[in-house]
Amino acid sequence: MSETNKVNVLMVGTGEYTTGYVGGKAADSDKGAGVVALTMFDLRRRNKVDRVGMCGVNGKKFPGIRSHMQKCIGNVYNGMDLTCDTFPGDDEVDPKAFQTATKSFQKGDVAVIFTPDDTHFEIAMECIQQGMHVMVTKPIVKTLADHQKLARAADENGVLVAMEVHKRLDPFYADARDRVRDELGNFQYMYAYMSQPKHQLETFKAWAGKSSDISYYLNSHHIDWSEWTLSGIARPIRVTATPSTGVAQNKGINTEDSITLTVQWQNIDTKTLGCAIYTSSWAAPKSDVHSQQRFFFMGTKGEITVDQAHRGASVSTDSNGYASINPLFMKYTPTNGKFSGQGSYGVKSFENFIDACRDINAGHKNPSDYDDGSLATVHTTLQGTAILEAGRKSLDSDGRPVDILYNGDNMEPIGIAPHQFN
Repeated sequence: MSETNKVNVLMVGTGEYTTGYVGGKAADSDKGAGVVALTMFDLRRRNKVDRVGMCGVNGKKFPGIRSHMQKCIGNVYNGMDLTCDTFPGDDEVDPKAFQTATKSFQKGDVAVIFTPDDTHFEIAMECIQQGMHVMVTKPIVKTLADHQKLARAADENGVLVAMEVHKRLDPFYADARDRVRDELGNFQYMYAYMSQPKHQLETFKAWAGKSSDISYYLNSHHIDWSEWTLSGIARPIRVTATPSTGVAQNKGINTEDSITLTVQWQNIDTKTLGCAIYTSSWAAPKSDVHSQQRFFFMGTKGEITVDQAHRGASVSTDSNGYASINPLFMKYTPTNGKFSGQGSYGVKSFENFIDACRDINAGHKNPSDYDDGSLATVHTTLQGTAILEAGRKSLDSDGRPVDILYNGDNMEPIGIAPHQFN
C-alpha cells in the first residue's frame, strides 16, 4: 500500500476520550491527555492520516480545548502538528454541527464517534450515507433495531463500520480468548466486574441516567469479549438485570450506581446452558487504578482468571501518590521527546481501523473481509447490543427476564421479547 494513501479523519465528540478535556480542565482520570486526538495527530505524523477535523456541540469550548491539547500534546511530544478543523464555530452552539462537518468530508474518509450513547445512531447514519467509514465507541447503538439498520446501511454504501472495543487488543484478554476457544471446552460460567470511581458520575452527569447507563458504558466491554470469544460456540438467549442505587441519587443524578446482568448462554453443539454475570459500577471508591477490570471464565475443560487492573507495575509520586499503572493501554511518557505509545492497545485499536480503511480505499480489501473477528464490525456485534438492550428492558420491568430471539440455530439475533412464563 502506498504511503500516499492517507485518509482524512473527522472526530465527532470533544470529551474525555477524544481530548482529555472535561469541565474546563484535564480529566481527573488516566486519560488527561485524551486518546483519540493524540492518536490521530500521531498517525498524521506517521503519514497515515492527512486532514483532521473535530466536531462537538458547544464551539465555545474549542479555545480551551486547543490550549489543553497544546499543553498536553504539543508541548510534550516533538513533531506533533495539532492543526484541526473544528465545528461549530467558536461562538456557536449547534447540536447538529455534525451534519455540516460531515458534508466537508468525502467518500472514503473516516469518522470516529465518541459522543453520548443516544446520539450514536443519527451521527453514524449521517456519516455512512456520506460514504465515510465509521468507528463508534461502545455501545455502537442502544437497540438491536438501530444496529440492524446501521448494518444494512453499511452494506448499501460499501463502507466499513465498526465498534471501538480496545479490550480485544489487550494481550491478556486476547490470550484468554484464544485459550477458551482452544482448550477450555463448552461454556459453563463467567463472572465479570468493571468499575470506575464516583467522580465519573460528575464527568458524565450530562447524560448519566438520561441517555444511557453504566451497563451500556462498562458492561459492554466484557459482553463484547464474550461475544467475540464464544462466536460460533454459544449464543445469549436470556437476560435478567438487577440494580444497586443510592450514591448517584444522593448527587441528584437519577440513575443506577451498579447494574448486574445475568445472561444465559446456550452452547450451539450440545444445546447445554451456561451462565454469565456481568457487573458494572460507577460508584466505586477512589483506589490505585481508575478502572477495576477483571473476570473469571469456566468451561467444561478448564478455567481462567484475568485481573486487567494490576499488571505488576506501580508508581508513586509526591504530586499524585500511589497508583497501579497500565502502559499497555496508553504509554503517555515520551521517549527522547517523542510520543512512543504506538504499541499500546489504546492506539492500535484506532490504527488497525485506519489501516483497514486505507486498504479498502486502495482496493486491496472489502469491508466484509473484516467480519472475521479482526475488527468488531457492525455485522459481528449484534449479540452484544441485544444483551445490553435486554438488560435495560429487564431493569425497566423490575427484573423480568427478557429473551433474545433467533431464527433456528442462527447466531445473529433477530429481536428481543419479555420472557413468557409457563
